[in-house]
Amino acid sequence: MSRRRKRLVVVAAALVGIAGLGYVSYVGFRQPVGSSPPPAAGGVAEPRPGGAAVPGGQPPVRVETARVEAAELAVEASAVGSLRSNESVVLRPEIAGRIASIHFRDGVAVGKGALLVALDSATQAAELDQAKANLGLAQANHQRSEDLFARKFISRQALDNAQAALKVQDAALSLAQAKFDKTRLRAPFAGIVGLRQVSVGDYVKEGQELVNIEDIGTLKIDFRLPESYLPQLRPGQRLEVSSDALPGQVFTAVLEAINPLVEAGGRAISLRAVLPNDQELLRPGMFVRVRLLFGQREKALLIPEEAVVPDSAAPYVYRVVDGFARRTTVRTGLRRGGAVEVTEGLSTGDEIVTAGQLKLREGAPVRPLAGSTAGPSAAGPAGAPAGQGR
Repeated sequence: MSRRRKRLVVVAAALVGIAGLGYVSYVGFRQPVGSSPPPAAGGVAEPRPGGAAVPGGQPPVRVETARVEAAELAVEASAVGSLRSNESVVLRPEIAGRIASIHFRDGVAVGKGALLVALDSATQAAELDQAKANLGLAQANHQRSEDLFARKFISRQALDNAQAALKVQDAALSLAQAKFDKTRLRAPFAGIVGLRQVSVGDYVKEGQELVNIEDIGTLKIDFRLPESYLPQLRPGQRLEVSSDALPGQVFTAVLEAINPLVEAGGRAISLRAVLPNDQELLRPGMFVRVRLLFGQREKALLIPEEAVVPDSAAPYVYRVVDGFARRTTVRTGLRRGGAVEVTEGLSTGDEIVTAGQLKLREGAPVRPLAGSTAGPSAAGPAGAPAGQGR
């Protein structure tokens, strides 16, 4: 045998050996040590130690499950809002002048019409006295003209001139009185004055801020809700209001007005409610939480939120039926404290998967973990679901 032929034989033997090793490795990876042998002909599953029979040799997926429960569900809407005074105004003078006196203390209650600030009114008072004197003279001339006209001593034109002069002086007095009144700044309504920004002797211009007045005996609540709530909203509905500044306290308000315009940007409705504040515990500008109750659903189906798998077409859950996972499309409703309402797709008592869905597919064998079939813990006091908002 030539040397060249011997080399070819050696190379061929090496290639055969390498191919054999590759096949052995491939078979080893496909059939791990300790795995179950393939099923017999006809697809009959062989029993596994400590478990049920599995088609095709696939081990059951361990999952956590829960039962679909029927409970009372409060149909409500939650939002956040801001408190506003029933009436609010910043006192500003209509004319320029020097402050002569201040007739209030910061933060005290004042009545409607109470004098708050007086400007120097020497000029206006003099003009008022002059107008009163001119009016008195015009009245006397008019009375004398009427007597003379009755005795035919003056013409009708002279009497008309006297009447016109009387009206001119009467208007002049009204004008002088109006100018004088502008030097006296009074409370337009009963309320509480804020912190003044000026002192006696300050020269103020027209429109300069002096002090704010707030009527807080009744407060307004401005808040927004999605447009989907519009058919359920009616003026006069009651609301529950709470504030983080007063934990544990709940106040009752009444829906007063609904803005007829829906905001195009956020598709939201602007609402205003009225809240009695006799004890003055709440103040304008505070942040509050609003809960509007529409009614109760007696037998709403509730499941844990984590059981719902989002999907571009429709959300779905996995039901456990005879030890196998069944994908079921559902329609969801309200959400309360970790629980979600299911309006279509499930029935009371159905067992659904709450953890382990990512490892499942339609028809996959499952094994629920022991003690994992408790229902959703969404029930609050008096059987109502806990939590707020959708």
